[in-house]
Amino acid sequence: MKKTIISLLTLSVLASGIPAFAGTHGTNGNISGRSVGAAALSLLIWPGIGQAVNDNGYEKNVTHAVLGLTGIFRIWSCYDALVDRKGGVWKNRI
Repeated sequence: MKKTIISLLTLSVLASGIPAFAGTHGTNGNISGRSVGAAALSLLIWPGIGQAVNDNGYEKNVTHAVLGLTGIFRIWSCYDALVDRKGGVWKNRI
């Protein structure tokens, strides 16, 4: 059990830099009440929910939901939802 927890913790730390090196291309929208709520949902509940509230595409919602398993990705997803960033899915390099 201890080795599993240490392995997961190590993986989370190593994966924390993934959003910085992703090379995402997107455009920021406007910060609004909806985007603030979406950011809170992404941070507190699950990253894919906040992206769905902002009416992003299916691919981006799924990408955020799956990468949300790393734990640290919640912070990036929260920012992404706050500024209501459009684009930046796998076809656009993540």
